[in-house]
Amino acid sequence: MASSNGKPAQEEGKPAAEGSIGGYESLHRLLEANLSPDLFQEASRLLLGLNCARPLEAISLPEATTTLAETHNFDVQAFRFSADKEFLRQPRLVRVGLIQNSIVVPTTCHFADQKKAIMDKIKSIINAAGGSGVNILCLQEAWTMPFAFCTREKKWCEFAEPVDGESTQFLQELAQKYNMVIVSPILERDVNHGETIWNTAVVIGNNGNIIGIHRKNHIPRVGDFNESTYYMEGNTGHPVFETAYGKIGVNICYGRHHPLNWLAFGLNGAEIVFNPSATVGELSEPMWPIEARNAAIANSYFVGSINRVGTEVFPNPFTSGDGKPQHADFGHFYGSSHFSAPDASCTPSLSRYRDGLIISDMDLNLCRQIKDKWAFRMTARYEMYASLLSEYLKPDFKPQVIVDPLINKRA
Repeated sequence: MASSNGKPAQEEGKPAAEGSIGGYESLHRLLEANLSPDLFQEASRLLLGLNCARPLEAISLPEATTTLAETHNFDVQAFRFSADKEFLRQPRLVRVGLIQNSIVVPTTCHFADQKKAIMDKIKSIINAAGGSGVNILCLQEAWTMPFAFCTREKKWCEFAEPVDGESTQFLQELAQKYNMVIVSPILERDVNHGETIWNTAVVIGNNGNIIGIHRKNHIPRVGDFNESTYYMEGNTGHPVFETAYGKIGVNICYGRHHPLNWLAFGLNGAEIVFNPSATVGELSEPMWPIEARNAAIANSYFVGSINRVGTEVFPNPFTSGDGKPQHADFGHFYGSSHFSAPDASCTPSLSRYRDGLIISDMDLNLCRQIKDKWAFRMTARYEMYASLLSEYLKPDFKPQVIVDPLINKRA
């Protein structure tokens, strides 16, 4: 596999430890440059984990894919998650892809030009994914537009579209062409309910049909992320979509900070949960490699984490209500998209600065194997948690705190 930056790529079967984990890219490269090969492999084992007791392997992609990456200047990486061989089940192999991208033209350009430029860029990367045999592909949060929800200006609502709107129709053709399921997170305009705006993921089947939608459950109100100006908490629960290639869920952006949100997708049977996001370095980068990996471990499913890349500058400065002076951009969206597996292994990440496509072959049998090994479902105390949550929701709830009767004796 040739990398799109012109550097030698890993060969088939070579450990993936020479890459970089999401959020730790600079650290990983620093370790590689300063440690002996043996120490670097050990550091990589701790950062990336082991899949079935082995370092994760990089896999080769068609030359046409790497040529597209070089021509259109996007990063491309591919890795394999294995599972143990079983006696009664055949491997359940699926190839999954994630796309991260920057916007193309300035936010001052006509909205139609902004959207078309992004769609043209994305089409090239989707063609690379389709030509590589990707079965399920997920795009980043609100991929058709700049992430303008910091501005509180309502003009950006013009990017909102119905579930079966322009971007869905565009992706339906590609889904059918490549026999590929595509998860498309958009700004939705619900024309049947007073043109209400939602942050929505549209799940398009490999036959070009719309399987269903999920609306973002958790809306941030932190720093520049003033998203409740545009849409509120979703009303679709925690749906899991049974596709031709496996059962998938979509935990949109801020939902990754809520462990019970991850749990609910697992309880509904998800085997892969995507986390399409838009988040910046100053706010969340130390959390990025931890939360998704922890969710994959705790819930015994694969996680695909996608973050947009680049710095988006808006025409009018805005404030955050956090004491900072007015400014015209969020900060840097740090990319670093990657996959996490239920056995605690994870892939290196895509670049912090470039558009990219990351592909993973995964054997979904690993989900059940890890459930059998760790027995999290059997050892969980759901009845105890449910009782606490039920009590917590009551106005007269009192925390279960036992106070030391001698706490003030020494004073």
